[in-house]
Amino acid sequence: MKPVVAIIGRPNVGKSTLFNRMTKRRDAIVDNLPGVTRDRHYGDVHWDDHDFIIVDTGGFVTGDDDAFATHIRLQVEQAVDEADAVVVVLDGKYGLSPFDRDLIQKLRGVKKPVFYVVNKIDDHNQEAKLYEFYDLGIETLYSLSAEHGYGVPDFMDALVAVLPKVEASSAEGQIRVAVVGRPNAGKSSLINRLLGQERLLVSPEPGTTRDSVDTLLERKGRTYRFIDTAGIRRKSRVDMRLEKFSIIKALKSLDECDVALIVLDAEKGITDQDIKVAGHAFERGCGAIFVANKWDLVDAKNLTPNKFTQQLQDAARYLHHAPVITVSALSGLRVAKLFPLIDQVYRQYTTRIGTGVLNRIVSEAVERTEPPLHHGRRLKFYYTTQVAERPPTFVSFVNFPDAVHFSYQRYLLNQIRSETGLDKTPLRLLFRQRTGKIDFASWKKNKRKPDRR
Repeated sequence: MKPVVAIIGRPNVGKSTLFNRMTKRRDAIVDNLPGVTRDRHYGDVHWDDHDFIIVDTGGFVTGDDDAFATHIRLQVEQAVDEADAVVVVLDGKYGLSPFDRDLIQKLRGVKKPVFYVVNKIDDHNQEAKLYEFYDLGIETLYSLSAEHGYGVPDFMDALVAVLPKVEASSAEGQIRVAVVGRPNAGKSSLINRLLGQERLLVSPEPGTTRDSVDTLLERKGRTYRFIDTAGIRRKSRVDMRLEKFSIIKALKSLDECDVALIVLDAEKGITDQDIKVAGHAFERGCGAIFVANKWDLVDAKNLTPNKFTQQLQDAARYLHHAPVITVSALSGLRVAKLFPLIDQVYRQYTTRIGTGVLNRIVSEAVERTEPPLHHGRRLKFYYTTQVAERPPTFVSFVNFPDAVHFSYQRYLLNQIRSETGLDKTPLRLLFRQRTGKIDFASWKKNKRKPDRR
């Protein structure tokens, strides 16, 4: 496994900015409001032929009035325990703080490399700001600007020098699972139950999760990357600029995942917002599973799993292929059944169907139910092939592609589902023009040739 590096420090010193600088992405939300980062956030870093995982953490405070302060401290301590090296970020703009002294004192007994970086030093003219930090008894300080990049290369060189060098591992075979839903539906609680430990903050206050947080789990030879996302509210209820960014990141996680767990609060029933969240997953073409959480609070006399499933499928007809499971993250009811269900959806989501099989299915379907005439001429389906996975995507060459009615497209998709057993994954069927006689084997061969311009 790649080495792990934890970034810690008091609130608003620039930890997330440094995280973004090191990963060369904007995965961590940055805002002037202290406490934006509450959970651990993971990212991959490649520097000078070294690969490692960086962990962004919440601001470390002691005796704080924030209701999340105790949770954040536990998360920071757990991140330090898991790390191969620790990066302590200090604020060069505002100088030393009592929190810095408390944090450094706690790290005195840590038996692993600890790097102390003084952030917000924008150029060599500001290097004098380092002097007061030497009062902490630290031998080596690294001055840098996470925002502008000053001093970062020298720090990175020193960091990777103490990390074990490993071969870059491929994410192939890793199942990326985004957990989405309305605020306070129990998304973080569900992930904690799946992991078997308290890795994510849980609170009855909606909006506890502000960022999309990645957590890795290995189980029975498979690796799962669970992405806990901020709750997606109605647009009219999104007032804070920060929460808008969180929602954007939650939607982006759907673009990058293989399977989306759409978590619903079963006690409150199916809402319009649940259906909108499901619509986001449908539009992005990821596999989907409806997870009705808090089932232990539902009155079994009035609502059964079958009745709930029927209501949900009636409300989200475009996601008929998505399985529905009723669980309780609190008690663990049926949570273990999620793993085989995720595996099934992922297996179908990454399936490839042979061209011969596809052409037989489409040919027999057209023979059973002929398409309508187009200006007095019959629609002809010449050739169908799969062009992509994640989700399975097919292209059918037709003489009049624009004339294929959506109802006939749905009929053909249903035939493909029925014949191939792909009943738990989204499918896409596109139509393309074919004029004259085309040697399709040659067309595919030419399509694969690289552009040499």
